[in-house]
Amino acid sequence: MIELDNRTSLIINNSFLNSIAILFSNKEIELIIVDKDEMQEINKQFRDIDNSTDVLSFAFEDMPNAPLGSIIISSWHVQTKAKELGHTSDDEIALLFIHGLLHLLGYDHEIDNTKMREKEKELIKKFKLPNSLIIRTQGK
Repeated sequence: MIELDNRTSLIINNSFLNSIAILFSNKEIELIIVDKDEMQEINKQFRDIDNSTDVLSFAFEDMPNAPLGSIIISSWHVQTKAKELGHTSDDEIALLFIHGLLHLLGYDHEIDNTKMREKEKELIKKFKLPNSLIIRTQGK
């Protein structure tokens, strides 16, 4: 189940995101939607990178009844990327949510020899979504 904290005016299709999340976990997932400036602050605080980014994930300790973790998505990046690529904000949110969820589940596209990319491809096809960033940049 997704616990939504939307700090922006962006409309979120929570039921669609829940249909994705339930495939992988029955644990609660905190989904926070923030603006570009807040995302930059979070990225600087937790990753020492003084720039905004599209999505961040923070896994919680694996304990009974503990949430899976938090996914933070930048509304500015959602709207910008959706417009640039010609798809909906709902699609972009879903792509970023999938990316963040896979990180919460332990996938890491920087070191996993394309396992995360393959799982993203599978989910994109299943939910009829446009290609995600990780897929768009595959092979580069």
